Amino acid sequence: MTTPHPRHQLVEAFTHPVRFSLVAALNATDNTEFATLRDQLQVSDSVLSRQASHLEALGIVGIKKGYVGKRPRTWLSLTANGRRQWASHLDALRAIAG
Repeated sequence: MTTPHPRHQLVEAFTHPVRFSLVAALNATDNTEFATLRDQLQVSDSVLSRQASHLEALGIVGIKKGYVGKRPRTWLSLTANGRRQWASHLDALRAIAG
């Protein structure tokens, strides 16, 4: 019996380019404000909101709402599960590229 191809270890949620970029950016920090992430990824509010909500539903991203002074703010972060899945996804990509 042969070893399964590493592509079977890829996390389906990360195959979308915006979600991949979103998780990569969040992996480098504890949390990031929505507007900062939107500008970094060069996407619209609606695109980021939709993709972040999708990842939140999967337990990969945490979304926290609050205020800075009187202004509403939203922060995004990777959950522990999200960080594990991201590491696994990167390992699979390295195996495929190797």
